[in-house]
Amino acid sequence: MSSTRKILVTSALPYANGSLHLGHLLETIQTDIWVRFQKARGQQCTYVCADDTHGTAIMLKAEEMGISPEQLIDQVRAEHEQDFAGFLIGFDHYHSTHSEENRYYSELIYSRVRDLGLITTREITQAFDPEKNLFLADRYIKGICPKCKAADQYGDNCEACGATYSPMDLIDPISVISGARPVPKDSVHYFFNLPACADYLKQWTRAGHLQEEVANKMAEWLEGGLQPWDISRDAPYFGFEIPDAPGKFFYVWLDAPVGYMASFKAFCDKHKNMDFDAYWNQDSTAELYHFIGKDIINFHALFWPALLHHAGFRTPTQICAHGFLTVDGKKMSKSRGTFIRAQSYLKHLQPEYLRYYFAAKLGNGVDDIDLNLTDFVQRVNSDLVGKLVNIASRCAGFITKAGGTLSCHIDNPELWQRAVDAGPHIAMLYGSREYGRAMREIMSLADEANTYINDKAPWVLAKEGHQFAALDVCTMGINLFRALMIYLQPVLPATAQKSAEFLNDTLAWDDVISPLLNHAIHPFTPMMQRVEMAQVEAILAEEKPPESAPATEKPTNKSTPQQPETENTQAETIQFDDFAKADLRVAKIIDARHVEGADKLLQLTLDLGFEQRNVFAGIKSAYQPEQLIGRLTVMVANLAPRKMKFGISEGMVIAAGPGGEEIFLLTPDSGAQPGMRIQ
Repeated sequence: MSSTRKILVTSALPYANGSLHLGHLLETIQTDIWVRFQKARGQQCTYVCADDTHGTAIMLKAEEMGISPEQLIDQVRAEHEQDFAGFLIGFDHYHSTHSEENRYYSELIYSRVRDLGLITTREITQAFDPEKNLFLADRYIKGICPKCKAADQYGDNCEACGATYSPMDLIDPISVISGARPVPKDSVHYFFNLPACADYLKQWTRAGHLQEEVANKMAEWLEGGLQPWDISRDAPYFGFEIPDAPGKFFYVWLDAPVGYMASFKAFCDKHKNMDFDAYWNQDSTAELYHFIGKDIINFHALFWPALLHHAGFRTPTQICAHGFLTVDGKKMSKSRGTFIRAQSYLKHLQPEYLRYYFAAKLGNGVDDIDLNLTDFVQRVNSDLVGKLVNIASRCAGFITKAGGTLSCHIDNPELWQRAVDAGPHIAMLYGSREYGRAMREIMSLADEANTYINDKAPWVLAKEGHQFAALDVCTMGINLFRALMIYLQPVLPATAQKSAEFLNDTLAWDDVISPLLNHAIHPFTPMMQRVEMAQVEAILAEEKPPESAPATEKPTNKSTPQQPETENTQAETIQFDDFAKADLRVAKIIDARHVEGADKLLQLTLDLGFEQRNVFAGIKSAYQPEQLIGRLTVMVANLAPRKMKFGISEGMVIAAGPGGEEIFLLTPDSGAQPGMRIQ
């Protein structure tokens, strides 16, 4: 048996001046899945992160709010930790860059590279706000573009014509902080001499630490020539003062990544069995992984490893970069209505829906990820509700009725072995961050499980008196569900916990080899609900700017099922005798299938207790066949048979909703039995 791996994992630090959004969650979910997988496999894997808390933006926002920067970052950290917990992100420790640990390692790293002669100084000219008495970053200056004369442009580039320029080249520039006209002012800045590290970086970037496409991009930077990296800012500034430079502060380029080390140091101080040096010394045999967005890859793949190496620390084993997140094909934007905060999502939907959707989209490259909201609803409903938990819900009732204990043997050893044999390949896909491929393989197994249950039809076996055969089939189904939940545990930790309680089992990864036989389980309770588009629309509505809807206009939501129609669309009044002609009955869906060549139809086999009916229903846009089997619904039993292109339809099921994805089959209350008349 191989020895336990010692792994330290980090993800990029969110900035402490605002709420988390789904872009942040893409990264932390990707990281958390990988960490949970490693822990499930028995590795000693530690995940740390922190808030990035320093900078002018923090200082100014705190001033605007009338509180200290320390109060602001404390408030934001509490909010961030709450949101991360809401999405089931399992940090081992969450810290802050405004900490004594971070100050210590920032000063230590700086002093070591300074003593090697890798810190240089140079006088530069910057825009200065004479009223606020501070130097202005480009984003704090606006004016008229010197090229196209467009107004209200930022100090580095024009959004109208794309021109780049110096902030002092703007026509009529103003400070967005005070409204004063900026003036040029000289100041001494401190730089890390990155060009001196070029030879080392050429070797390091080609040594397997980066994805190939990232390594190729870094080669372009290296061939073009590196520039010294500015690591200082002038007072006033919220951060750590450079030890030998009064009035000069470490810019976040330096102390933010040190936050990885500081957070881990704080974790080690609380857990005395953890040795900081064993992970960060240059001779460390531990593994170190950074998960980051591709927008900061040059920083993490050039500046950061060069700084670590020359300061006498180890460099990352691997930097795992990912692409940007778009929503419905558009960049996340408040003005476009595609900016979604974590807390807005959590008000309306379960976190695991998003965890699964991201997992289904993620590979190990840097391609952008699109959150297509329609696809999100359909995929969650199809895969998680229709395929996954449907297996357990279809089988559990038979086992409970039989006494709550699984049978003593596997009904289909070949199918079970396929589920077992898939484990090593799924593990390989998780380990290489090929989550999308892993999800497809798992859902393929779910399809096989549902097909097996459909073919065996335990509800028919039970009805015909073959109780033991039905128990065997359902035992097989339950074990297949257990295997799938073991494989999905890194993605769906909360549902895995519910499943473990239902199965009376630990869901350990290695246990998938041995099925549960002659084993008592608990009664099944629903684990997931279908997602409705109205829930997604409610999230988007929360994020709309207040001015986007005129005050005189009454807001409407055409997709809300509680208000599908207005009063003036009521049908023509009928007499009671007309209504009494309709024979409405409770029906059980015992089979459901796609109809070849039909875009909207599903073929249903309905049990009325006294007979079975074949019905074609136009509900394909809202339901997968496997979601329907075993469910009670309401049908018009005395509707004259209709000859259709695909066969004879012997009735009609009753549903509500405007159509499309928003079709809702009527379901009678518990206790109703097939064949009962609707009175």
